[in-house]
Amino acid sequence: MPVGVILAFLAYASFSMSDALIKATGPTMSVFEVAFFTTSFSIIPAMLTKRGERWRDLYKLRHPWLVHLRCATAISGTACVMYAFTHIPFADVYAIGFLTPVVVTVLGVLVLKEHVAVHRWLLLLISFLGVILVIRPGVRDLQLGHLAILCSVFFGGITTIVLRHVAPRERRVSLVGLQVFYSGLVNGLVMIPFFIMPSLEQLAVFLGIGVLGGTGGLLIIAAAKRTPANLVAPVQYSQLIWAIIFGAAFFGEYPDYVAVIGLIIVLSAGLANVMSEKLKIVWKPRLFFFRTGQ
Repeated sequence: MPVGVILAFLAYASFSMSDALIKATGPTMSVFEVAFFTTSFSIIPAMLTKRGERWRDLYKLRHPWLVHLRCATAISGTACVMYAFTHIPFADVYAIGFLTPVVVTVLGVLVLKEHVAVHRWLLLLISFLGVILVIRPGVRDLQLGHLAILCSVFFGGITTIVLRHVAPRERRVSLVGLQVFYSGLVNGLVMIPFFIMPSLEQLAVFLGIGVLGGTGGLLIIAAAKRTPANLVAPVQYSQLIWAIIFGAAFFGEYPDYVAVIGLIIVLSAGLANVMSEKLKIVWKPRLFFFRTGQ
């Protein structure tokens, strides 16, 4: 097995563990406060492994408006994802989150004038139908968390499209550092009216979320440098397996057989999609800014 694929499995396991910790925080604390602490801590792995770039070059941007737009959409998407994880089942979050490539594909055609083969449109449609089986609107009661993760899909699509355009021309330290700076500033201000002093145990959980997320992002970057994207990208679907395992083991969430069929459809169509074409930048509808391809 290629080294990059092993690194990708470790990365997505790290992401899933950080997501499980987010869910464990529950709805008792503002998502903005959770985002403030966890995103701040997520910079630690990058600081420890920074190479060849200076933090004082943070604001030396070639596309300032686009970089700032990416920060805004990423921060908004983060808040939506955190709310979803703390209010709806694991499997629902991941199933809807995997609709991000549909948005990325549509925006890629409209904004970047990319060509998409007919078979990829068909696979995206099949993925969408699989998600419908998981959440079954009209049959199951949909909650605000479902709307939140759906909003994050659109924010994630915009974030990825912007990154596709600016990543080759911007410094990694800018893409990483500005995201943390703006996230800390915005979430720090918004959380003030709802602030609850976290306990030492909660701070330890926040530290774990941040370090796991930041480490997963660095592992993905390392994987992409060692192995072609069309081999790394399918590994993301291992998170559906982690979602079922963690949901059942720690939160008493057991998807019924219809939802399992839907998850299998999402998994199969998604794998066929990403393996049918080599992508320059891999979509990753995830929480931390590191997770959107470099």
